[in-house]
Amino acid sequence: MAKIAVIVGSVRSDRQGIKVANWIVKKLKERNHDVFLVDPAKLQLPLLDKMYKEIESPPENLKKLYTAISESDGYIPVTPEYNHSTSGAMKNTLDYLLEEYFFKPSAIVSYSAGPFGGVLAGNHLRQVLAEMGSPAIPSQLPISKVQDVFGEQGELLDENYDRRAKRFLDEFEWYVDAFLEQRKKGTPY
Repeated sequence: MAKIAVIVGSVRSDRQGIKVANWIVKKLKERNHDVFLVDPAKLQLPLLDKMYKEIESPPENLKKLYTAISESDGYIPVTPEYNHSTSGAMKNTLDYLLEEYFFKPSAIVSYSAGPFGGVLAGNHLRQVLAEMGSPAIPSQLPISKVQDVFGEQGELLDENYDRRAKRFLDEFEWYVDAFLEQRKKGTPY
């Protein structure tokens, strides 16, 4: 069992990403993980002015973000694809912290209304996460035509994604376990 932060990448009013994120949270809980759902819409994160470590008295919403990120053993960002990249909301959420991500793996879930499932956003996000010290696992879980995969209440309509998620999460867990063991031995800095 590990602590995992699932990070929602959209703050739009009719966002599909919250359905995807809630489904991933359910899958992780079925595997007995402790899960933090990091939702920038609920946290009402302002545009980044200062990083968490630069704020003398952080407000409660940033303290919640800090706790979720610092206590997690791995991260699953759930990103939409906006103009061939990740969303500003995702980038803004990630950028509040830095060292807290070091030596912990990430696994990218992407989605889009089109046929490619947000893979271009995932590719850009992979570069960001690597720079932040949270390298993404080799696999990505893209969800194409997300509006057809989840129903109005967030129920999964395409059972093929359960099979894909199993393999994806098996791989992620392997990396989480490997990084946990290595962190016990210490880190380069």
